[in-house]
Amino acid sequence: MPSETVAKRATAQTEAAGHATKGWGVFFLGWLVPGLGYFIHKKWIRGGLVLGCISGMFAIGLALQGTVYPFNTGDILQMLGWLGDFCAGGLYFGTRFLGGGAGNPYQVMGDYGTVFLIAAGLLNLLAASDARDVALGRKP
Repeated sequence: MPSETVAKRATAQTEAAGHATKGWGVFFLGWLVPGLGYFIHKKWIRGGLVLGCISGMFAIGLALQGTVYPFNTGDILQMLGWLGDFCAGGLYFGTRFLGGGAGNPYQVMGDYGTVFLIAAGLLNLLAASDARDVALGRKP
């Protein structure tokens, strides 16, 4: 009898470890490409809305000549701006790779664009963590 209980516990721990690994994988993919975490679980509408909203916000931010912050340890505000931009995942890397997001400090709209870029990154992080909760079964 005790050996059956030990075997059930070991199986439950193995399954829990597998779900946790799957959850972090969904989180990473959802962070890298906005909405991909939902597409993996066949939540097409949710994934499409997340992809459209985050990509749209990022595109509006670039159109308003917002600044995509590079990694910089000299100023705390630039570090926080970089963190918000970095949370956009693949959009951030693509923009930095293509040389976009230089910003225009002489135009007021550039500040609004920068806020759009940071907000898109933070929204992407929120959506990726929500997709992780869906993968772990915490949310339908």
